[in-house]
Amino acid sequence: MIFLLLQKVLDITKYIELVFTDYTLRTITLGTAILGAITGMLGSFAVLRKQSLLGDAISHAALPGIAIAFLITGAKDTNTLLVGALVSGLIGTFWIKSIVTKTHLKSDTALGLILSVFFGFGMLLLTFIQKQPNANQAGLDKYLFGQAATLVESDVWMMAIVTGLCLIVMLTFWKEFKILLFDADYTKTLGFNTRTIDVLITVFIVIAIVLGLQTVGVVLMSAMLLAPAAAARQWTNSLATMVFLAAIFGAFSGVFGTAISASQNNLSTGPVIVLVASVFVGFSFIFSPSRGLLFKQIRVIKNRRDLELHKTLAFMYHIAETHENISHPHTIKILNNFQGYTKNTLSKLVDKGYVELNGKMWSLTQDGFKTASNLYNQQNEINE
Repeated sequence: MIFLLLQKVLDITKYIELVFTDYTLRTITLGTAILGAITGMLGSFAVLRKQSLLGDAISHAALPGIAIAFLITGAKDTNTLLVGALVSGLIGTFWIKSIVTKTHLKSDTALGLILSVFFGFGMLLLTFIQKQPNANQAGLDKYLFGQAATLVESDVWMMAIVTGLCLIVMLTFWKEFKILLFDADYTKTLGFNTRTIDVLITVFIVIAIVLGLQTVGVVLMSAMLLAPAAAARQWTNSLATMVFLAAIFGAFSGVFGTAISASQNNLSTGPVIVLVASVFVGFSFIFSPSRGLLFKQIRVIKNRRDLELHKTLAFMYHIAETHENISHPHTIKILNNFQGYTKNTLSKLVDKGYVELNGKMWSLTQDGFKTASNLYNQQNEINE
């Protein structure tokens, strides 16, 4: 066991050394970390605005833009293809908004319509391109599931610059973003142009998604946008804390996903990153103190036990109030007629100082009688 632990430590140490010495691994790690951070930050706004499917629609809508950019230029230049994806993604996004505002269709219908139409058109163009006698066409299909190994230093710099711009805009318009998220009507009454703010948020979400197409791909990009934000939402009620945590979860998902992919053969980096992000989501859903399923269940069990305790104490109160002396002892057998009574409940009442136990006899203390009286009066007020 100790040997295996030492082996793991050595492997981790070796990997960290490679991150600083190997150009390819360093580039991919930085790129996926920055991508995870920016998608986590902007994904928080998509989640809170209940536009979770918007990321899926935008990423699929970007595919025809990639194909059209290649058909126009005839070259597989990453920046050119991403510009085409950006234009296509923006067109798809604003079409969705137009459908929702100008027709009677709901947002989920508009999202599904644009997603299917644009993705179908993109696949048609990719099929057409693959049949053309052009050697540069190879590798375009990698944008479906991403290929992090194709990242170069210029791509990382671009991600870093966009992330910096995103931070500047977010900090500059933080108040406006926050008000729009939680009370759009109040934002209008304050005189803010809600349409401009909404467009600004949407444009940055589209840019973040387009940046991730090369790494994670069209199909999985929505998970990269939403998973860190969904995980962060479980831990806090503060927007600033949520955005920060989402960025951290996204960055760690990128780093850990890259590490796992690099340590194993035939593991695509993009899908592994998404799986790591899903682990963060699963852990948060179970173990977060306020919303986690585990702590919710613990609270349910505790509340059930407290309810049984109060019901038993109330039953004792009704017995004790029939006597002039509230400390008059009663046999434990009387409690057997009460459905909520258990030996454990009785021992807890004794521990709290509400009941005194003498052999097979019990009696209420002054503190217990007062507490039970308050519970009984509160229950009567609720019933009235």
